[in-house]
Amino acid sequence: MIGKILDVGHVRSTVGAFWFYVLSLVLLVGISTTVVHFFGMAGIIEGGGHFFSGSEIHTLIGTLFVLFVSGLILTHRKLTSDIFSVLLVGIAIYLAYTTSVLLGLIPVALLTTLKK
Repeated sequence: MIGKILDVGHVRSTVGAFWFYVLSLVLLVGISTTVVHFFGMAGIIEGGGHFFSGSEIHTLIGTLFVLFVSGLILTHRKLTSDIFSVLLVGIAIYLAYTTSVLLGLIPVALLTTLKK
């Protein structure tokens, strides 16, 4: 069931896009928290903070996650020549980096509702 929700080639309804957003957010929180904790224990970074407090390292990891997932959606659905889809990815990356990853994943979830 989780694999079906995370399938980037599947065109979703609004409810499916909502669950894609929720599951991607949970996955991102887990990955980001684990990576920051590991880097903190290894002495690479100090004071990573919590995911929802918005530290710099969490913002960078979240922005890279948004870039990775949206890139997978674009290439898997062959939407790289669609200017609206590429513009939506640009907006998602901008929102993820400047405001919050929570807002940056919204255009990615909307991208899953677009047809070829």
